[in-house]
Amino acid sequence: MSPRPESERSDWTDLDLLTREEASGRLRAEIAEIEPRLAAAESAERELLETRLRALREAVDELAGS
Repeated sequence: MSPRPESERSDWTDLDLLTREEASGRLRAEIAEIEPRLAAAESAERELLETRLRALREAVDELAGS
């Protein structure tokens, strides 16, 4: 058990950090899952999915250095 509360622990001590490539791959996989759902979504869900998809794409671009 860590003497510090979970919120104050450093991620670096966990040794389970993702590389940029791993993170990008996970983001791309989630994008691929959302795109078909978006096509079939109703109005309210569509807005949420579009927002999520936009954020995921921005994160992938940021990881790629675009």
